[in-house]
Amino acid sequence: MTTLHRRGIVLTALAAATALFASASPTSADPAPAPTAAPAAAAAPPAFTHPGVYVSRGQLDFVRGKVQAGAQPWKAAYDQMNGHGLASLSRNPKPRAVVECGPYSNPNNGCTDERQDAIAAFTSALNWYITRDQRYANKAIQLMDAWSATIRDHTNSNAPLQTAWAGVSWAKAAEIIRHTGGGWSAEGVTRFSTMLRNVYLPRVINGATTSNGNWELTMMEAAIGIAVFLEDRGAYDRAVTKFRQRVPAFLYVSSDGAYAKGPAGSGIDTREEIVRYWHNQNTFVDGLSQETCRDFTHTGYGLASIANFAETTRHQGQDLYPEIADRLRHALGFHAKYELGEPAPGWLCGGTIKRGLGPVSEVGYNALANRMGHSMANTQRLVESRRPHGTNILFVAWQTLTHAGNPA
Repeated sequence: MTTLHRRGIVLTALAAATALFASASPTSADPAPAPTAAPAAAAAPPAFTHPGVYVSRGQLDFVRGKVQAGAQPWKAAYDQMNGHGLASLSRNPKPRAVVECGPYSNPNNGCTDERQDAIAAFTSALNWYITRDQRYANKAIQLMDAWSATIRDHTNSNAPLQTAWAGVSWAKAAEIIRHTGGGWSAEGVTRFSTMLRNVYLPRVINGATTSNGNWELTMMEAAIGIAVFLEDRGAYDRAVTKFRQRVPAFLYVSSDGAYAKGPAGSGIDTREEIVRYWHNQNTFVDGLSQETCRDFTHTGYGLASIANFAETTRHQGQDLYPEIADRLRHALGFHAKYELGEPAPGWLCGGTIKRGLGPVSEVGYNALANRMGHSMANTQRLVESRRPHGTNILFVAWQTLTHAGNPA
């Protein structure tokens, strides 16, 4: 896997006399915005829907039918998943009591093992549902039981992010196995629930206000998944509130004003502070992300978690897509244009961008273009040209398989 990047806030020195914002606003990548819906209340459902973390039963049934029929792109995506080592039935878990993750993954004491075991559990859970082969359910259970019997803490500077990355995949895997007849024992479910509540949830639920936005967004993705699995209404509400505050501080649209918003409660609110926080970008256009000028890879992490979070809330009867649709579709289209090769203009990141968005666009594209009917030509070209979308070996996995053209 690629070397992990340090995720702390980057506060480089501001160039002398920050330039005035460009008077001519560059055009956005995709067509004109639809009206933004009024913000939804942060209210957990009166009854939780299961399975309902990232994927619903209807979505899983759709995928199962497509794979069994040999339909594309789902069959190719399924074959891609099963060709990966994370799908191996001979995989042995490598749990640790304390996972220590420092900057640039130094030290890396159990970090890679934990993330990959968690994604492997999700992979096996998907395989279980699609094939109904009990060996896959057993493998997911083996991985989850091993870690829940062992882990007690995450330490060092990247602990919150590591907890989020692994927590995202653990919640997705556990939700499928527990609620689709996977054969998980009551003792195993209870111990795993205790692990999520005591080891994972406290590390992610408060967010990371002054860090780069991908941290907090992935932490909230983990928090909402854990909240649904635990049926914790308080944690659900806290995650939704934090998410709704962070998304406008990560993705800019022109209705925000002359420059972007800072994270709620961060104290980052002047133009000069915003420019520094947005990696010295001082021209703001529809779809720009707080991490665009850092690199597209970290931007992609945030985009993935925004869409994945919204998927989970939609399954729980609180559809947040109308509230975030304008920001997310502009951001996907804006970055897709440059990811596909268009040169960066001088006003964008000084004319130099670091591409590498990753396999992160399928979920948002399916929701916004296929279900909601937005025109997203650039995003469509990117998504379709890179199918099947695989895994980043951190927390994103198999989006083409689960969400390509999925109407449920």
